[in-house]
Amino acid sequence: MSPRKDAPLRSDAQRNRERILEVALAELTRSADAPLSVIAKKACVGQGTFYRHFPTREALVLEIYRHEMQQVADTAPLLLESREPDRALREWMDRLARFAMAKAGLADAIRQATSAPGKPAKPGHTPVTDAADLLLRAAEEAGTIRPGVTVDDLFLTIGGLWTIDPRSDWQPRATRLLDFVMDALRVGAPGR
Repeated sequence: MSPRKDAPLRSDAQRNRERILEVALAELTRSADAPLSVIAKKACVGQGTFYRHFPTREALVLEIYRHEMQQVADTAPLLLESREPDRALREWMDRLARFAMAKAGLADAIRQATSAPGKPAKPGHTPVTDAADLLLRAAEEAGTIRPGVTVDDLFLTIGGLWTIDPRSDWQPRATRLLDFVMDALRVGAPGR
C-alpha cells in the first residue's frame, strides 16, 4: 500500500527531500539546465528516490520556489516571539532579500517550468504577503513604524531587491536598501 499524498514523510525521506531541495537550489541557480542526474548524485540519493519526490523538472523547480517562500514566511512569527516588532520586521526583510537573490538566480528555471502551455502556474506569494502583513501590523501596534503602511507599500518600496544581480556582492547593497526602508518606516511612528 502506498502512502497517502498528505501523509507526513518518514524522517529519512524528509531528510532526502530537504537535501535534494538544497542541492537543486544551488545547482539550478548556477544553471537552469543543470541535469537532474547531477542534482541527485550531489544530494547523495538514487534516481528512484529523486523521482519519487520530484517526478519532473517542473515539479522540482516549483517546489524549490514554494519551499523557499514558505521558509521566509515561517520565520515571521518566530521573529516576533524573540524581538521587538520593528527589529523582527528588519531581520525578516534580510531573509526576504536572500529569497529574492535565490529567486533571481532561479528565474530562468522558473520561467522554463511555467511558461509553456499546459505547464503549472508559478505559486502565488500569499505566505510571504501574509507574513509581511503580520510584521507590519505588529510594528504599527507597537508604535515603532508609521501607521497605515500596507503590504503593497512595503513590496513596492523594497522592489529594488529584485534588480540586484544575485551573482554580485549583493548583501551590502541589500542591507543599505533595507536600512533606508526601515528608516523611512520609522519616520512618523507614534512611539518614536
